[in-house]
Amino acid sequence: MKPDCLCRTVAIALLALPLSAPAAPAAEHDPWGTLTLQLENDRLARTDRHYTHGTRLTWVSETGKFIPGWADTFLNALYGFVGDGTKKQIGFALGQNIYTPEDISRAALIPDDRPYAGWLYVGLSLHATNTETIGAHEFDVLDTMEVDVGIVGPQSFAEDVQSVVHEVIGVGRPNGWDNQLRNEPGVVLLFERKWRPRSPFMLGVLEVDAIPHAGASLGNIWTGVNVGGTVRLGQGLSVDFGPPHIRPNLSGLASFDSAQPFAWYLFAGAEGRWVARNIFLDGNTFADSHSVSKERLVGDFPVGLAVVIDRVRIAFTHAFRTREFKGQSRSDRFGALSVSWKF
Repeated sequence: MKPDCLCRTVAIALLALPLSAPAAPAAEHDPWGTLTLQLENDRLARTDRHYTHGTRLTWVSETGKFIPGWADTFLNALYGFVGDGTKKQIGFALGQNIYTPEDISRAALIPDDRPYAGWLYVGLSLHATNTETIGAHEFDVLDTMEVDVGIVGPQSFAEDVQSVVHEVIGVGRPNGWDNQLRNEPGVVLLFERKWRPRSPFMLGVLEVDAIPHAGASLGNIWTGVNVGGTVRLGQGLSVDFGPPHIRPNLSGLASFDSAQPFAWYLFAGAEGRWVARNIFLDGNTFADSHSVSKERLVGDFPVGLAVVIDRVRIAFTHAFRTREFKGQSRSDRFGALSVSWKF
């Protein structure tokens, strides 16, 4: 099978996973999963450069449902000391990220700006939530373990997607895709832990909490460590662990709790990352390609609003990202929209 056919086959198979699962029970209070569509784009923040677009479709099971035997064995081995208190979930994802230099009108290589690159991938994730007491305070602790497998280069179809979208919305055609990174299979292993207070601070009728997190990633796509947190103000904060974003931006779980008919919150986050490898700046691992000298420390600062109404969550984010490579003229920003449906 040709590589491009293989990529299309994997993508179609992943999209079909939720559709092939057992039909949802008739009772509204017994859903079997959450489907989330995430769109991130720099034009939502009135820019057109660097991390220019991201799309991710994710399905996450309800707690304890559709956990295969191998995943249950792994999570039991990891969390056996807490007995039956662990809430287990499994997730699947299909995503694509697109990166370009600032000036997409030039066909020639731009040596001092980031390479053209795309990343098409499928993901498998396991999630475990426990209760932990630290000092005098109780926390809901969420652990996320994820493996993403995909391809960088022309077979990511990033050029095709961006060219079509730019033609549809009537903006300049990107002319430098001949200089993009070469085809390279990629894999990323990710682990992250979040701590959510079980008793938020009350400010009149409003709740306030802070969710710190720490994590690490390993692979030829990204390798590094991250630490940060999110502060939220609203009502019904136990509904989730913050809104989902496309990594490496700090992200909450793509699932949420629909026990409350209505919840909302404003949020602001900050994350610092120490970057050992970023293929979209460092260039190909096994072939000569365009590259730039990356910054080792990168910060993300998202702000936004999330609303949950019955079985639907909608979140909008405006994210700021510090300079990612040496010689970058200015920091970046982009907008993000996520819509989650529990069914």
